[in-house]
Amino acid sequence: MARKLRKTFGDVNAPSAVALLRLIETQSKTTVANWTLDYAEQKILPLFEKHRPDDGRPAHAISAAREWLDGKVKLPYVKNIILNECHAAAREMDGNPVAQAAARAIGQAAGSIHAAPHALGLYFYAAAAVAYNRLGVDARIAEYESIAEEVCADYTAALRAVAVENAPDPARCKQHC
Repeated sequence: MARKLRKTFGDVNAPSAVALLRLIETQSKTTVANWTLDYAEQKILPLFEKHRPDDGRPAHAISAAREWLDGKVKLPYVKNIILNECHAAAREMDGNPVAQAAARAIGQAAGSIHAAPHALGLYFYAAAAVAYNRLGVDARIAEYESIAEEVCADYTAALRAVAVENAPDPARCKQHC
């Protein structure tokens, strides 16, 4: 019997994840949303497209979220794309853990436009996409978790690069995102 694959990697209580959460909470929702969308587009969308080059649903979620940030569309329009396109793509990919985790990560990035806590969700799913892409599905948990720490460090560095010191109206994350 094949072992059940994990959907995410990383530990919400790990010092790196807690530090990431605290950094997120110093930034405005707009900064957080733009950072997650940029990260998803640059780092995660290519993993999805490597496995599903003809499926534009996750890319559409990113572009719709950017349109909302620009004031061009309403939130219900974007939520529909996130749920009925991006997350639907993920649900259809049970046999492809890289594409499935990447689609979920991108859905979390797009969701960050209305709720900053989705930013941490992007990290956990992105860690799975990167780990399964590098290691396949038969590695030891410790190897996957090591990659999750690398992803967390990369993701945190990306936020630090765009962080605004003393940002007004910082994002709020209840306990754990």
